[in-house]
Amino acid sequence: MSIPLHTTPSAGVSMKDYSTQTRCSWCDGCGDYGIWTAAKEALVELGLAPWQVLLCYDVGCHGNMSDKLQGYRFHGLHGRVLPFAAGAKLANPKLPVIAFGGDGASFSEGIGHLVHSVRSHYPITFVLHNNGNYGLTTGQASSLTPQNQPMNTAPNGVAEATLNSMDFIFSLEPTFVARGFSGDIKQMKSIFKAALVHRGFAFVDILQACPTYNHFATHTMLMERYYKVEDEGHDPLDFKKARALAINTGKRIATGILYRNETVPNFIERLVPRQGKTTTLVEEVEKVDISKLMEEFV
Repeated sequence: MSIPLHTTPSAGVSMKDYSTQTRCSWCDGCGDYGIWTAAKEALVELGLAPWQVLLCYDVGCHGNMSDKLQGYRFHGLHGRVLPFAAGAKLANPKLPVIAFGGDGASFSEGIGHLVHSVRSHYPITFVLHNNGNYGLTTGQASSLTPQNQPMNTAPNGVAEATLNSMDFIFSLEPTFVARGFSGDIKQMKSIFKAALVHRGFAFVDILQACPTYNHFATHTMLMERYYKVEDEGHDPLDFKKARALAINTGKRIATGILYRNETVPNFIERLVPRQGKTTTLVEEVEKVDISKLMEEFV
């Protein structure tokens, strides 16, 4: 089942429409290049012009994409991108909203926001740039850095237990979970397009290489181990199987749309006061004369 976007596609949208004059500053071989390209291709193929979508970025290397993609863009505080993205979507449900965040911010400072975004089922797309470290601040360990892996601020390995991010997400009963690899632009584009038309909160985990600081999950290693679940006949309606595939990354890494359920009403659809409304909150903003109300306080 496919839920259509609430925005009329624009004719003749091209990759050039999303181009800016800002030069890319990521390290050579960074997975951000692939994610950046796939995001643009997905938006173009959906017929979304830059003025028809909101792109929200957290702090981190991925956040430097905010001035490398034309359009309405917001660069927020560390770990706080999801509340802003959710608020924008609630104000204007017709606007497609994509939030981008790193594994450090999303599973450390911002983990509470992530939990309640999934729980609340906000109708937005969240793309996790997962490179297993804080790349922008020179390679500190994150909540997703593997055990016994030396990092700049943890030369003996992390002392804390590593979070199993996918098991964590599935424990929150999500309705859309996908995983991609930054080296496969075609697959990422397909995932992004599906996420953007999903009825509610779409969690997209992108495994990406960090050539400067992550020497344990390299581009070559990821390329050798990832496989596409659609090639093996996976049914994305099977929650139990999807969770097992997502967690089991010992020998191979499952990518693609792991789980998708379009039958669950999203947050906006559950709001009783908004039922029957044909206008959005931004369309209902108006000037109100409160002079008589203020007289009560004089």
